Amino acid sequence: MTIKTLLKIYGDLDCSKIYVKRLAANDNSKNQVYFGGSFDILNILPIKEITAHDPGDWKRTRFKTQLDFSWVNEQGEINIAPEAQLILYPKYPEVRFSGFLKRSHNAPSDLMANRIENRLLFLGISNKEKIIGFVAAPDSQISREFDELPALNEVGVFKEITLSNDEIQLNTKEQLITELRRIHQLGWIDSKRLKSADVLLPCNNTNCGGYTLEAELGVYSNGIAEPDFLGWEVKQFAVRNFKTFSAKPVSLMDHSPSHGFFAENGAEAFIKKYGYADKMGRESRFNFGGTHKYNIKHKLTNLKLIVEGFDIGTGKIINSDGFIGLIDANDNMAASWSFSSLIKHWNKKHSKACYVPSLKRDNTKQSPFSKLQYSFGNKIILGTTTDITLFLKQVYLGNIYYDPGIKLELAIEGERGQKTKTRSLFRINSSNLSSLYKENEIIDVNNCV
Repeated sequence: MTIKTLLKIYGDLDCSKIYVKRLAANDNSKNQVYFGGSFDILNILPIKEITAHDPGDWKRTRFKTQLDFSWVNEQGEINIAPEAQLILYPKYPEVRFSGFLKRSHNAPSDLMANRIENRLLFLGISNKEKIIGFVAAPDSQISREFDELPALNEVGVFKEITLSNDEIQLNTKEQLITELRRIHQLGWIDSKRLKSADVLLPCNNTNCGGYTLEAELGVYSNGIAEPDFLGWEVKQFAVRNFKTFSAKPVSLMDHSPSHGFFAENGAEAFIKKYGYADKMGRESRFNFGGTHKYNIKHKLTNLKLIVEGFDIGTGKIINSDGFIGLIDANDNMAASWSFSSLIKHWNKKHSKACYVPSLKRDNTKQSPFSKLQYSFGNKIILGTTTDITLFLKQVYLGNIYYDPGIKLELAIEGERGQKTKTRSLFRINSSNLSSLYKENEIIDVNNCV
């Protein structure tokens, strides 16, 4: 069995990413397999719903998530491991892999149930959100060949292999920079959005900068909570010029409440209870918006943003049932976002993030295609390695704020029934982006040729 053969097996199983960890003796079915000293692993592995487990003692509080995991053998045969899961321990914090041998026929028990140094664990990620595991003995041909590979990207405790036609693509960062250099050098670009592979549409709304950049990268405007380009989440933010990064709002995620009055009764009832009449005098419209910061009552909605179950002193989650919430004057929960839902949503998109500055201008006289044009800067911000505790800390400090765009348009004569629109955005000023990632870079794409 060789590396080339194993990559061929992974390619046949529709895997484009493979993560590899050199196992310690303690990495076995009895002690569980250590996947890192933070929740970073959730950035790269497809997970199912996260459940909270709080026995009443914060030292024992934890989260769990099941995995769609199987083992593959040297013949390419798949053996499902139905009990495989990740356990997240906020106390330390750390993540461990367990249950991978239970009820799994022909699983590699000889290698994974014993204390053996320097085994290699391969985790292939298929395009169908499945995880395919393979383990190689320390004295195997695969193990020897792996040590001779060129330098691979490091993601936490893993080495990362990106496959294209069963061949190793060593650096997705370089590919991203190459594309952003090309886009920068295009200059002014007509505002647009890519609806599908063959359908390009003009975009004339206020949020078209992101759509235009995504269209140039070949990313469809589907709103799915997945990274945009080769595993990188790419976002644009407005600046006054490309010489400096002025402090401008950046949308981090659009995530509807998981609990509270909003989740239980819907957006329409929520607006009628907590919203306000349109400030432009439109009688048929009611809104719920504005900047909601931690522990400050909003003057229009009379709601206050709170964080429960997070200790700002240690920077750790102390209650797995914790949440970010909006409470009214009587301490009723208008809306809340459980830590479980936030962990999955945040880590899913922000494993590797890229922020690109943009300028906008009127295009009415230049092109019949769109009313706007965008230009994208040469200096970009790259952030890698994050977890939800960094997000929660910035909410607590007031740097991340809830900035919704929720509206209700009542039916008027000659039109159909009333309409609701919901955008539950969390934003941060661009000057605070570095606080969300453990590793940050500012790169001039023109200097990376």
